[in-house]
Amino acid sequence: MLKIINGEIYDPVNNINGEVREIYVDKGQITASVAGGRTIDAAGMVVMPGGVDMHCHIAGPKVNTARKMRPEDHRLDPAPRTPFTRSGVGKTVPTTFVTGYRYAAMGYTTAFDAAVPPMAARHAHEEFSDTPIIDKGFFVLMGNNEFIMRQIAAGEHEKLRHYVAWLLQASKGYGVKLVNPGGVEMWKSLGNARSIDDEVTGFGVTPRQIIESLAEVCMELRLPHCAHIHCNNLGVAGNWQTTMDTMKALDGRRGHLAHVQFHSYGGRPGKLFTSRVQELAEYVNTHPNLTVDIGQVLFGDTTSMTGDGPLAYMLHQISGRKWVNVDVENEEGCGIVPVEYKDKNYVHTTQWAIGLEWFLLIRDPWRIALSTDHPNGASFIAYPRIIRLLMDREYRREMLKHVNPKAIAKTTLPDQDREYSLYEIAIITRAAPARILGLKNKGHLGVGADADITIYDKNEDKEKMFSSPRYVIKEGEVLVEDGHIRQETYGRTLYVSPQYDPAVEKDIREYFDRYYTIQFENYPVQLENYLPRPEEVAID
Repeated sequence: MLKIINGEIYDPVNNINGEVREIYVDKGQITASVAGGRTIDAAGMVVMPGGVDMHCHIAGPKVNTARKMRPEDHRLDPAPRTPFTRSGVGKTVPTTFVTGYRYAAMGYTTAFDAAVPPMAARHAHEEFSDTPIIDKGFFVLMGNNEFIMRQIAAGEHEKLRHYVAWLLQASKGYGVKLVNPGGVEMWKSLGNARSIDDEVTGFGVTPRQIIESLAEVCMELRLPHCAHIHCNNLGVAGNWQTTMDTMKALDGRRGHLAHVQFHSYGGRPGKLFTSRVQELAEYVNTHPNLTVDIGQVLFGDTTSMTGDGPLAYMLHQISGRKWVNVDVENEEGCGIVPVEYKDKNYVHTTQWAIGLEWFLLIRDPWRIALSTDHPNGASFIAYPRIIRLLMDREYRREMLKHVNPKAIAKTTLPDQDREYSLYEIAIITRAAPARILGLKNKGHLGVGADADITIYDKNEDKEKMFSSPRYVIKEGEVLVEDGHIRQETYGRTLYVSPQYDPAVEKDIREYFDRYYTIQFENYPVQLENYLPRPEEVAID
C-alpha cells in the first residue's frame, strides 16, 4: 500500500492539470483510498503516469544482430553491476537488462517493439523475459507476408481476416505492422515499391491493396490498436506524396503512421530534400482517423535497424558503413546500418527540423506520440532533450544557431513559437500513446489504472527534470528512488487473442508444408513457456 501526497498532478485522461491531489495505491492499482502503508510527500514535485513508448526496437533477431554488429558502440557505454542490477552495455543498442533499467530510470514503464516477424516471435519473447521492470509487447510484421498477399490477390477477405487473427494468436503479438508494404518482397528480386500503386512482383497486388485490406481487418477484428504503418519510400526525397497517398487510402479507416518524420520529404529522388510537413500535418489535423508518432532525429551516432531492407541498402550505399541484410522466409526482411547524424549536414539538419515541425504543427496532442523510432533517429534516452526542445522556445532558438542554416531556411521551424506545457508533455508521452494503443489501464492515474507512476523534481531545465525522476513506481512498488534502481522486478507481456475460424488452419498447414522450412506445429508460441507474466488485453 502506498499514498502520494502534496504532488502536482498531471493526468490528462482525467482532466487534471497541475492540481495538488492525493493518489492511493493498493495491490498494484490506483484506488480511491488506502489504509496504512508508505507515504511519499511529493511537495514541490510533478506527478505523472509512467511513460509509454509506443514505437521502439528493443527485442528480437534484428536487435540482437545489431548488438553483435556494433562492438565499438558498446565499448563507449558499459553498465556495471550494482547491488540491485545486472551488468550490460548501452549506447544505441543496449542489452536486454540495460534496456529495462534505462527506461525505468527515465520514468517509462511500458514499451512496444514495433517490428517482429512472426517467425521470430519466440526470440522476441525470450528477450522480453530478460528485459526487467517495463511492461512490453510487439507488433507483428504482415505487410510483406506471402500468404497475406495471396489472399488479397484472390479476393479472399474472410480468409485473410482469419489468418491475421491466427497469426496474432500464434505469435502472441499485440498489433498489425506494415513496413514498406509490398516493397520488401520486391526487394528480394532487386526491386522496390516506388508508389502505392506499383504491382508486387509475382503476387498481383499493390501496396494500396495491402494497406487498405489490413487496415480493414484490424477494424473488423476490433483490435485495440489500428494498423501501424511504415510507409513506402522511407527516407527518399519526394516521399511526402507517397505518405499523402497512404493517408488518403486510409480514408474511412483508422491508421497509425509510424516515425512520420522520415516520410515528410519534398524534392526529387537523388537530390537534396526539403520539408513538406505543413501539407501533411494539416491533413492529419483535419482527419481524426489518423494518428502519428514522430521518429525525431537528434545529432550524434546511432544505429539504423529496420524491416525495410531497401532502405538499409540505400543508407549503406550513401554512407559506405557496414551493413547487414536479412531475409525472413515468406514473411519479411531486415537491414541494419550504423548512422551518424551531423548538425552541419544539410540533410540531417532538415530531418531534425522536420520532426520538430510535426510536434509544433499538429494541433491535437492526443493524436501524436513522442518517439525517436529508437534507435533509428536517436536512442530513447534522448527523450528528455526532445521534451526540452518542445517546452523551451529560447533553447530551441539557441540550437538553431548551431545547425546548417541553408537547411533551416527551407523549413518553418524558425517561425514556430509554440511551447508545450507539462500537461501536453503528459499527453504525448503517456496519455496519447496509451489511448492510441488501446490500453485502458495505462497512461492515467484514475481509479483502476495500473499503479505505474513517475514523480519528478520540478526544474526549469526540463531536460534535467525528465532525465532523472525522484521516484518511479511500477505496479505499486517503488523501484527507482533518488535516481537509483532499488529493486529489480519483471513486467508483463501484453498480447491480444482475436478469434478465428479453426477451419483456416487447414490452408495454413498446407502452405507451411509447401513453402516453409519450419513445421506448422512448431510455429505457434506456447504461452506457458515463453510469457512468464502474460496479460491478454481484451478486445471490445
